[in-house]
Amino acid sequence: MAIPTKEELGFDPDALREKYRIERDKRLRTDANEQYQEIKEEYAAFLDDPYIAHPTSRSPLTDEVEVAIIGGGFGGLIAGARLRELGFEDIRIIEKGGDFGGTWYWNRYPGAACDTEAYIYLPLLEELDYVPSQKYAHAPEILSHSQNIAKKYNLYENACLETEVTALNWDEPASRWIIQTNRDDNFKARFVIMSNGPLHRPKLPGIEGINSFRGHTFHTSRWDYGYTGGDSNGRLNGLKNKRVAIIGTGATAVQCTPHVGESAKQLYVFQRTPSSIDVRANRKTDPHWASQLKPGWQKERMENFNILCSGGVVEEDLVKDGWTEIIRNLISMANYRGENTNWDEVPKLMEIADFQKMEQIRNRAAELVNDSKTAESLKPYYRQFCKRPCFHDSYLQTFNRPSVELVDTNGKGVERITNNGVLAGGKEYEVDCIIFATGFEVGTSYVRRSGYDVTGRHGMTLSEKWADGMRTLHGVMTNGFPNLFIISNSQAGFTTNFPHAMDETSRHIGYMLKQCEKERLSSIEASKEAEDEWVDEIIAVSRFASDFQESCTPGYYNNEGKPNPKSVQNGPYGKGSRPYFRITAAWRKEGNMSGILKSP
Repeated sequence: MAIPTKEELGFDPDALREKYRIERDKRLRTDANEQYQEIKEEYAAFLDDPYIAHPTSRSPLTDEVEVAIIGGGFGGLIAGARLRELGFEDIRIIEKGGDFGGTWYWNRYPGAACDTEAYIYLPLLEELDYVPSQKYAHAPEILSHSQNIAKKYNLYENACLETEVTALNWDEPASRWIIQTNRDDNFKARFVIMSNGPLHRPKLPGIEGINSFRGHTFHTSRWDYGYTGGDSNGRLNGLKNKRVAIIGTGATAVQCTPHVGESAKQLYVFQRTPSSIDVRANRKTDPHWASQLKPGWQKERMENFNILCSGGVVEEDLVKDGWTEIIRNLISMANYRGENTNWDEVPKLMEIADFQKMEQIRNRAAELVNDSKTAESLKPYYRQFCKRPCFHDSYLQTFNRPSVELVDTNGKGVERITNNGVLAGGKEYEVDCIIFATGFEVGTSYVRRSGYDVTGRHGMTLSEKWADGMRTLHGVMTNGFPNLFIISNSQAGFTTNFPHAMDETSRHIGYMLKQCEKERLSSIEASKEAEDEWVDEIIAVSRFASDFQESCTPGYYNNEGKPNPKSVQNGPYGKGSRPYFRITAAWRKEGNMSGILKSP
């Protein structure tokens, strides 16, 4: 397929490339990911759990369990469920929240919903005989489903909720992990699965003066309904006489801004970089369709979605959403699955398809936003996957309200917080409340995000071992840390649909635990040779090493505009999730746990 001319396209690709470069450059910062303030010490109040009315009290635990799972989000729930199915009974899940749910325990802001189709995103639907009420389920339904998983698989029994792990130490003579917590627990576990979650530790922008503000502040992952009134559906009657600032315009802000804009006396939305906002088209589940689903429907649908999002071809797109449309457009333009493909032209054609899609998104902003200046500020000028795409049907229209103002900081961000409000572009905006819609930490060290360090053999800590980047086998085990397993995207298979990868990893871990049982092994760990080989493979095939990431506007996908060898090494398996799943499945089929050191 020939590359279209600018006359055929209706825009000039060279001019767009230059525009993208200018927009990227104005947002580049020397501090990159370090621009964010770690929430601790004077900022620790931002981590308080507002959803626990009365904290529970219990005596410290000094017992022993066979399997300890750290994290009660989707990863921990899926791992617990799959281990139960394999016959493991002695399981303890440790979760810092007051209940299961992970991200969906913390994210209760108005409008919170999944942005991947609920029929594939909510795990274990067939096992619970449940079909979500909408194509994109809202937070309360997802939290309820999480709790139902825990109930079905008896994961509440022996769980430690409202509990944070503070240290994890390997006891060599006993071949056990010693787990310490902020509840003075000091118990043992034969196996530990770390499912800390990729999105659980909130981050704050490193803006001067946060604690000097005299009004009210909170982070979206700790939404203060006591102040705003209302609930997750909106109706925030407590804001009717309030001037509110929202700092951030990512996925969270996109979902909550319409509700705050509808309720507040005045809303200022402070934007550094606009998100791409495509059509969402949420709708209720068709009862007839749900009644016709056949056994195996969720797995089939998940795999269908993953094939498309990985650039594969299927006879029918079962999900038909914004994600699969993006990929279909790229493949159609590039024709790289067709005959006589000119591989030298494929990247150029895919760039053109990307330009066309982003032009469509920019035109949508112009069509839906009345004020031309505001509409222009809301147009994203970067490649589609430089940032996580957003989908919403009322965010853009919110800026048509006379009480809502977009404060475009021209890529610079907020200058500082004053006693009375927010300073941006040399102007002070006086407000009564500041809401930080700044997301969760991504790209910081694993130990910082998890909140504890791990000490393995010979006193080696995980923070020391991974100081120059992660080192694992399959992203799941690391040499020197026996009987320790990781559920993460890093050095493993990344999918847009996170729970799909979590399920694959849980099955992989379950296989190894059963092999330990079968072979009567006291411990297993990755060999150094196998680990080195896998790390070399991760670096060799990494997509994050490409010029694409370098050209992107700053964001968490490219370490805030400063990609480096460590971020490459900590990235997912670059060939994609489907090849990764095939690698781990073949490894299990081989049956001898190749690359694993075994201790009887």
